[in-house]
Amino acid sequence: MNPETGVVPGTADSDGTGRRPRVAVLFGGRSSEHSVSCVTAAGVLEAIDRNKYDVVPVGIARNGQWSLVSADPSTWSLRSQTLPEVTVGTESVVLSADGTSSELVAHADGTLPRSLGRIDVVFPVLHGPFGEDGTLQGMLEMADIRYVGAGVLASAVGMDKHFMKVVFESAGLKVGPYEVITDRQWQKDASAALERAARLTFPLFVKPARGGSSMGITRVTDPTGLRAAVETAREHDPKVVVEAGITGREIEVAVLQGRGTDDPRTSHPGEIAVQHGGHEWYDFEAKYVDGTAAELSCPADLPAEISERVRALAALGFEAVGAEGLSRVDFFYTPEGELIINEINTMPGFTPVSMYPQMWAKSGLQYTELIDELISLALERKTGLR
Repeated sequence: MNPETGVVPGTADSDGTGRRPRVAVLFGGRSSEHSVSCVTAAGVLEAIDRNKYDVVPVGIARNGQWSLVSADPSTWSLRSQTLPEVTVGTESVVLSADGTSSELVAHADGTLPRSLGRIDVVFPVLHGPFGEDGTLQGMLEMADIRYVGAGVLASAVGMDKHFMKVVFESAGLKVGPYEVITDRQWQKDASAALERAARLTFPLFVKPARGGSSMGITRVTDPTGLRAAVETAREHDPKVVVEAGITGREIEVAVLQGRGTDDPRTSHPGEIAVQHGGHEWYDFEAKYVDGTAAELSCPADLPAEISERVRALAALGFEAVGAEGLSRVDFFYTPEGELIINEINTMPGFTPVSMYPQMWAKSGLQYTELIDELISLALERKTGLR
């Protein structure tokens, strides 16, 4: 075991036969984060140990069709700032389970179904609704298939910024001031919803409740911009969360599930510094397109007691939602010395340059080792209720 990271090497054999575990890397999807998922898959496909795992890349088109796709990472990476896309194919892939094993089966018009072989574990690098929100996880549980990452409830809670905050507060974590605008409230009396949100201290951040990658988020500096910001968020989700801006440093912690009954493992805290250049905050362009827009400092320059506390709070947030596998937990560290939890991301960006893998690399666990550890955790975990 690596004493720094708690990683146990050589534990990926799923059935004791010496056969290489077969991993389906699942990406794309129906959400607005489709292309981000493809970029994440490019990183995983590039780094996964092909001597240790048989890898089956499965793409999900925006219409929901599953298909066997190229295993070449360059197909799914950012090329000349063009966002990659899984296209609809002539052959669909479905998961089939018979109670003892699971396999992928390909279907095409006018031909007999053909087996693509057994699948031991799914590595879903899907972001956003219909992938990160518990829907896919429920399907995999129904099929009795092991998978990387959080289960049904943790995925759903971690996706919904409203209920995430409710769970955090119940666990004793401090959250910032916020308001929720549901679809019914907006349609019934939009003016009342705006009036309620405007009582928060500006600037405000108006967000889709179940979105990610900063899509659909607007920074609002006065009440006149609030209605348009809500409408923008509603293009991604009929439920909207309005958060008061918090003055403070943005601190993140990468959390990795412990083995067996061990406690969750936490990375050194990292700090995001947006280098501006047209970016007022850490938006989509700063995250994924402008490679010079943001800089990660890890370990963050924090007093030792604050560093220890934010790691402990990150582990508490991870356990509060019942997360498994991996999560990135984000905080604000205020000038008054408070640590305010912002959110948990149960399937964070996972390219080699994403914050989650970078923080683990700075903490002694490199990208390929991290992928191996996540797959090993998934293979170790029982399916069904646990």
